[in-house]
Amino acid sequence: MHILIAPNAFKNSISAQQAADAIQVGLANSVLKHSAECFPIGDGGDGTAALILQKINGQQYNTIVQDPLGRNINAAYSIIEEGTVGLIEMAEASGLKRLSPNEYSPLIASSFGTGQLMLAALNKGVKKIILTIGGSATVDAGTGILRALGARFLNAAGAELTILPKQLNELAFVDTTKLDSRLINCEITILCDVTNTLIGAQGAAAVFGPQKGATENEVEILDSLLTHFATISLQQTGIDLLAIIGGGAGGGVSAGLHGYLRANLVNGIDYFLELTNFKTAINKANLLITAEGSIDNQTLQGKGPIGVAKMAKALSIPVIGLAGQIPTNISEALQFYFDILISINKEPTSLQEALNATAANLTLTATEIGNKLALNK
Repeated sequence: MHILIAPNAFKNSISAQQAADAIQVGLANSVLKHSAECFPIGDGGDGTAALILQKINGQQYNTIVQDPLGRNINAAYSIIEEGTVGLIEMAEASGLKRLSPNEYSPLIASSFGTGQLMLAALNKGVKKIILTIGGSATVDAGTGILRALGARFLNAAGAELTILPKQLNELAFVDTTKLDSRLINCEITILCDVTNTLIGAQGAAAVFGPQKGATENEVEILDSLLTHFATISLQQTGIDLLAIIGGGAGGGVSAGLHGYLRANLVNGIDYFLELTNFKTAINKANLLITAEGSIDNQTLQGKGPIGVAKMAKALSIPVIGLAGQIPTNISEALQFYFDILISINKEPTSLQEALNATAANLTLTATEIGNKLALNK
């Protein structure tokens, strides 16, 4: 039996690579005679760019950029595909990981540093930029990125607004005449791992704002600011940012960059699997084991595990899904793609204890799976 181990990251716990390693160790501890390949996956979330770089030859560089609060930091970006493509992870410059929890400030947190990474890639001569946008600390609709690339956000008096998104209520005009001219011949592709729209109950502020420190009142303020930005943008570009599926990803970065830079928004996991040639690995497998912090009906909306499960099922390869949390009642749709769903938490515990024990629980669960598979042979 050849087993392909393809987990996503467990948010706030372990990386996709660590999850894959833990499952591989567990299978090795079992009595099952098998071979295994680890193929950790990313759907556009934090860590996706590093996984891409593992599979594709490229060069990583470092440069000084601004963090979400405007402080200088050393951040990494990569150049792949023989120097033609820049690979940038938004979280590297503009992520929550750059802030301590008491610093979360979505009304003033800016994506400016990510724009600086894009400029650095342009300076290397790239003709395409791949941007992964998970794990951001911002809800600025990409206005920080656009500012770094040369756009100016002006009020009715023509004064530039620099504290964004907080000052977006004053926005009267977006001056794009100074946007970096190299962007005209540079394709921008954004890997989205959610389908949320820019505003509303399922929008960037309502769903992701609280994770980035927004109070209930600040969520309403942010929603209003993004609505005004969308209104001005529609007048200028003719593009309705509110209608973009996935426009709320990355704090609205996908909407803002689609509107002003014509960025392509793609399903993160599907793009990742094609780029990293996952098809070759799955074609050799007799069993797929995938995993994520939670596998539920939201997983079906384009998260990593459903992406690999679909490819496996198309080849009639059984799929086992491991998660910290699974539904009490598993829907028919989940049952179609996952032959077995298993919670790695065997007894009631606190969330923090469960997060701390993720790797150990994955290993124990994988050992049980291996032993049961051996009995059934």
